Amino acid sequence: MIACSVSLRGSLSNSLLHHFPPNITHRSSCKYLHGNVGKFKLARSCGTAIWDALDESPVVQNEGNGKGIDFLYLMEERGIRANVQTYLWLFEGCLNSGSLLDAKKLHAKIFKSGFDWEHVLGSRLIDIYLAHGEIDNAIKVFDDIPSPSFSLWKELISRLLAKKLATQVLALFSRLITENVTPDESTLASVLRACSGGKGSIQFIEQIHGMIIHHGFGSSPLVCNPLIDLYSKNGHVDRAKLVFERLFLRDSISWVAMISGFSQNGREDEAILLFCQMHKSAVVPTPYVFSSVLSACTKIESFKLGEQLHGFIVKWGLSSETFVCNALMTLYSRWGNLIAAEQIFSKMHQRDRISYNSLISGLAQCGFSDRALQLFEEMQLDCMKPDSVTVASLLSACASVGVGHKGKQLHSYAIKTGMSSDLIIEGSLLDLYVKCYDIETAHEFFLTTETENVVLWNVMLVAYGQLGNLSESYRIFLQMQIEGLMPNQYTYPSILRTCTSLGALDLGEQIHTQVIKTGFQFNVYVCSVLIDMYAKLGELDTAWGILKRLREEDVVSWTAMIAGYTQHDFFTEALKLFQEMEDQGIRSDNIGFSSAISACAGIQALNQGQQIHAQSYVSGYSEDLSIGNALVSLYARCGRVQDAYLAFEKIDAKDNISWNALISGFAQSGHCEEALQVFSQMNQARVEANLFTFASAVSATANMANIKQGKQIHAMVIKNGYDSEIEASNVLITLYSKCGSIEDARREFFEMPEKSVVSWNAMITGYSQHGYGSEAVSLFEDMKRLCLRPNHVTFVGVLSACSHVGLVNEGLSYFNSMSKEHGLVPKPEHYVCVVDLLGRAGLLQHAREFIEEMPIEPDAMIWRTLLSACTVRKNIEIGEFAARHLLELEPEDSATYVLLSNIYAVSGKWDYRDRTRQRMKERGVKKEPGRSWIEVKNSIHAFFVGDRLHPLAEQIYNHLDDLNKQATEIGYVKERYNLLNDVEQGEKDPTAYIHSEKLAITFGLLSLSNTMPVRVIKNLRVCNDCHNWIKFVSKISNRAIVVRDAYRFHHFEGGVCSCKDYW
Repeated sequence: MIACSVSLRGSLSNSLLHHFPPNITHRSSCKYLHGNVGKFKLARSCGTAIWDALDESPVVQNEGNGKGIDFLYLMEERGIRANVQTYLWLFEGCLNSGSLLDAKKLHAKIFKSGFDWEHVLGSRLIDIYLAHGEIDNAIKVFDDIPSPSFSLWKELISRLLAKKLATQVLALFSRLITENVTPDESTLASVLRACSGGKGSIQFIEQIHGMIIHHGFGSSPLVCNPLIDLYSKNGHVDRAKLVFERLFLRDSISWVAMISGFSQNGREDEAILLFCQMHKSAVVPTPYVFSSVLSACTKIESFKLGEQLHGFIVKWGLSSETFVCNALMTLYSRWGNLIAAEQIFSKMHQRDRISYNSLISGLAQCGFSDRALQLFEEMQLDCMKPDSVTVASLLSACASVGVGHKGKQLHSYAIKTGMSSDLIIEGSLLDLYVKCYDIETAHEFFLTTETENVVLWNVMLVAYGQLGNLSESYRIFLQMQIEGLMPNQYTYPSILRTCTSLGALDLGEQIHTQVIKTGFQFNVYVCSVLIDMYAKLGELDTAWGILKRLREEDVVSWTAMIAGYTQHDFFTEALKLFQEMEDQGIRSDNIGFSSAISACAGIQALNQGQQIHAQSYVSGYSEDLSIGNALVSLYARCGRVQDAYLAFEKIDAKDNISWNALISGFAQSGHCEEALQVFSQMNQARVEANLFTFASAVSATANMANIKQGKQIHAMVIKNGYDSEIEASNVLITLYSKCGSIEDARREFFEMPEKSVVSWNAMITGYSQHGYGSEAVSLFEDMKRLCLRPNHVTFVGVLSACSHVGLVNEGLSYFNSMSKEHGLVPKPEHYVCVVDLLGRAGLLQHAREFIEEMPIEPDAMIWRTLLSACTVRKNIEIGEFAARHLLELEPEDSATYVLLSNIYAVSGKWDYRDRTRQRMKERGVKKEPGRSWIEVKNSIHAFFVGDRLHPLAEQIYNHLDDLNKQATEIGYVKERYNLLNDVEQGEKDPTAYIHSEKLAITFGLLSLSNTMPVRVIKNLRVCNDCHNWIKFVSKISNRAIVVRDAYRFHHFEGGVCSCKDYW
């Protein structure tokens, strides 16, 4: 540190010297550092430049011819004393001849003659020493001159700057200030130019700025232009802007410096606006201006504007300037317009290395590795030596298309040319081997590199992450810290992404702790990856907490949170957050738009989804694949079949996600036949189906109870190797359960090597639907013994099972355990299960009290469940109570009127029944007719009550009569059809009241092989009479009959039903 007690002129404080680079080696400066300023006296013992000049150097570049020295000796012999002019003439000869040795001899003569104090001779001697690179001697000569004039200070500073000796310039300027010499604006400009390249600290630059203002140069372009440039390069663009605005007369260099400053500091929009202002000011643009503005356009991908600037460039006659052409090639390359980039390159009169690098880099980024390598050869033929940027771009091209052999050739070239140890090359080579999946070579190369390069460690973290090798990735993460390398803002995301993809939440939380300890908790990039991890792994509250604490508005972080909400079915929250993001002025990216549209699909918010799609279109994402796929899903899940097909067809580059969106959307909206048709088309188009595809197709067959096609898809699952996947087994369990084949579902479940909570839920629900309540409860207890955490779906299955078999106390106990033991808040569907449990058991008053004491508002399903139970139990009072609440919530629902009408009918209150039906007609509410389906020989046959439209109707009714007679003979007694009064029953044909399930079963017995079970689906609850009739028919026909009604499955065999007459 320089210590000085001399007061500086003007506003420059003593702290100037504190911030000055202290690397000064010559002896006079050392003397100066010890406080001997102005006390220097000529003395031989000082070892000054005089004695250095008299030393005989063994290596001399030019011995000279000695004519000048000989002439000087001749003058002395004749008694003529040389004067200053003589020595000036002799020095001129030394400069012309290039003889350093003669100059040193003349230096010695000057000293002996007493002329060493002459400024003009010292200046010329300094010129000679600087010309020969003798920097120390030049400065020593300056040190020996007593009271050098300002012009000599200025000239030496100028000469040192011309030689790019920035450190010496700054040291000399520091001495100038200390010796109270007032600098002029050209000297200050020279010093500022010396500060570029990081030679001067920002504090030193600020001190110089203070001197500029103090001496009245604050509006001089000569000093302000380099000041603008320095502030910009040090990241203080606002200060640069202030200096620029205070300039009264701005030259082209001023505009270039400010425009370039904005562009280099991420303020590209301001750079473009300033260029427009410059254009309006009629300032003639320079090539450097266009280069800076084009760079700004490239960074913000404002390619159209860049294209317009190209027109200006041609107009101003600057299209052949190398700087401008390089910037244009970069612009067009990033735009993907390589034809335009190549045209510019081919028309260039003079190409430099940057020209080749710009085009090679563009070709590499667009995947044209062959053309990039060809250009590399042309570059060498053009006598242009490739640098590390060239080779790195080529390696990137090879990595992007996976041509490892060409990359290895470039590796050999880098070794031959000595570039293999370059940091950029090392990173590119490692990236090449990683992307070509040559992990062994990558690891071997990594071990040969300088391990201090944190970038290489980060690449290895990504490499093992891509292989799913979390343990090795984490080992590298720990090893780099053991070797003293601190993780940076790219290290943490590299390993956190691996934790995300492998679901390693515990390790991710540990790394999050280290993120906080090392001070990266507010880094936008790190936070965005943390939010993504927590959101994808279901820790949405933690993710939201990180987003709220973010100090910057980062669209990636917001869209990661929106995507997380959507992924976990929090669709309303996702859309609220999307709206909040827009309200804060954050422009969404394609991920945000696609996630928001997917959220709309999740809640069937068609209008809102269409509005968001319109926004995405205006924002320039009309061709985005992810948004197109989300739109297909929106229309399909909303049941808009034609719109979904239209959106699908508009996607040019369809992937399997596009097909999956259509299949799963149709399956979820109940258009299962369309879903299976699309699945068939996908196979015909030879598009590779994935696990999600098969799961969606299986779900469609399950919803249709199409077990035959379901088994065909099951075979495809096995063929494609997905049979060991947990998700595949889960949907297959659901398939067989919904198709009535509980044995196949049970087999699939117990053969699973690993089971998830979803697997247990599927089997418990399957047991429940088939009336195997005890088995469902037993499986739930097994689940708890294995320490698996049940969720809301689990309890729906368990409570339904208890309801179907009348386990009232057990069901109530399980319901209470949800909150007490498992920390789950019951949802409306759980309250429905409890009401159904109590209602089926005949505890209708208890059910009513339970509803009245609920902590949530009862919904329509709860009241409908109670009303249905009242119909079965013929409880008019509570039934009317439930119906009133239900009609308030859903006045247009036909089921309410039907159930209430049935209560009155079974109770013999025909007037009340008639009034209910009349009210139903007045409100235009239509009852859903009972309907049953059965599949025979790959065709679905549907039947209505009293249906006579079937081609085999006569045979069906004849066989039905036979079945009725046989059933009656072994004890079947037909229940009186008590929904009609006596008059109504007498007026109509009795066959008009035969329920659809009887007709479907009779048709099945006629048409199916004796070895095949009869499987029937009904859209309403099977009535008591039909249930009793089917039991007898299963006995007399010796056939298994499976009926799936609106509530559950009934397995009839040998005169017994699996529901044990409790449904």
